[in-house]
Amino acid sequence: MRPSLRQLEYVVAVHQLGNFSLAAEMLNVSQPSLLNQIAAVEADFGVRLFKRGRDGAQATAKGLECVHRARRILAEVEALRGVMTSALPFGGRLRLGVLPSIGPYLLPQVMRSLHSDQPDLRVIVREENTLSLDEGIRNGRFDAIISTPEDHPNTWQHPLFDEALWVAVAPDHPIAAQDRVGSADLTGQRLLTLDTGHRLARIVYGLAGASGGIVSDDYEGTSLDSILLMAATGAGVAVLPDLFARRQAVHREEVAVRPLEMPDANRGISLMFSRDQSFDRSRDRLVFTVRKAATALNLAAPEPD
Repeated sequence: MRPSLRQLEYVVAVHQLGNFSLAAEMLNVSQPSLLNQIAAVEADFGVRLFKRGRDGAQATAKGLECVHRARRILAEVEALRGVMTSALPFGGRLRLGVLPSIGPYLLPQVMRSLHSDQPDLRVIVREENTLSLDEGIRNGRFDAIISTPEDHPNTWQHPLFDEALWVAVAPDHPIAAQDRVGSADLTGQRLLTLDTGHRLARIVYGLAGASGGIVSDDYEGTSLDSILLMAATGAGVAVLPDLFARRQAVHREEVAVRPLEMPDANRGISLMFSRDQSFDRSRDRLVFTVRKAATALNLAAPEPD
């Protein structure tokens, strides 16, 4: 016997809620019925999916693997249903994940174009770090993501632009008196960046190694605004991506923002789809729309392969 889609829904719901009773209530079935179905799946696979305890249900290692794959299967079935029953691209609903440092500045133009071209398409956007975006595209939670391609190796990747990096410092910092900032200017400086769940943090660690700078271990920002505020207090040199720097940071009076000119002071941004999905015209149109929005923002086109 193979698990049914309904049984997979039970497995995912129990993991999501961590409780058999709550899962049964959400799925509108009796708890004994849900327990029997979970037990049937465990018997079929010959593995234990959940540890039962007073605190509820906790997935085992095999259970987590089952949950991840079940989510992907259920998402594919839902996508198939949408495609078969709707003439709209992505089944009428595009689930788009994007980096927080990109979304607020790139997506408004993208949304306007999508609405003009496909007014009935519903777009659901979530801003998450690279680790969460990778999990989302792998388990089918997202139809597409806009992120740094190095963090999502098993995807169909469509380069959008290369984003330069800038630095921001307090107005009385020596760097504030310069028009351009190079590697030598960062020697001995304390660099401020996001937490290590973001590709930007790893780029900043590389820049620190190349320049003799020091990445601050006293503070890891949860947002670009937070590291900008830290720089304004004189805590160090904030390293910022181009879109945020040009659209937001340069207008802040409490900091001085300067372009960073040194090797590898940039990051590539791509639009990516799961390799489990075939590429079709709707995805081609989305790639075109996002690239057009990037061009309108004067973002540098990536180097050809």
